[in-house]
Amino acid sequence: MPELNTEQRLAVRLAELRLQRGWSLDELSVATGISRATLSRIERSETSPTAALLNRLCAAYGLTMSRLLSEVEEASSLLVPYDQQPVWHDASSGFIRRNVSPPALHFRCELVEGKLRPGARIDYDAPPIQGLEQHILLQAGGLTVSVAEQQWTLKPGDCLRFHLTGKSAFEAHLTEGAHYLLAVAKP
Repeated sequence: MPELNTEQRLAVRLAELRLQRGWSLDELSVATGISRATLSRIERSETSPTAALLNRLCAAYGLTMSRLLSEVEEASSLLVPYDQQPVWHDASSGFIRRNVSPPALHFRCELVEGKLRPGARIDYDAPPIQGLEQHILLQAGGLTVSVAEQQWTLKPGDCLRFHLTGKSAFEAHLTEGAHYLLAVAKP
């Protein structure tokens, strides 16, 4: 039997999570606001979820996106060579996400490299875990981050830190895009 790629393993894991909770596709659809048909296509690996949809699923399952993606990657070690850092692309939003230091047993913090194409915007309806601590260091370009009712525009070298509670959005500079490091720690 051929080995599954990351997208296929993600589809399998999402189906496992739903079944472990005893949820039907209809129940998951109500909980996430994602159509039953889309959920079915995602679980059959016929389509890849966008960052926004994956965030809704993570919120329903109480997982960070990094934690979920790490579950479909190979086993982790202390050294994570660049060429072994899992990369996930969301073509619809222009988001490239590299798990520089993926979630691992006995470690509370994760380090993610994010790249957004110029003008790209990602909206998240809710945090996967209330109170999730995040630190964003903008390396290049420009990035506007909205959390609940607050908004900040970062320039290269700026660091924004907050606890995630509500809706949030990341919007890249119109011509320069955004390249940043994101540290995530469970509350």
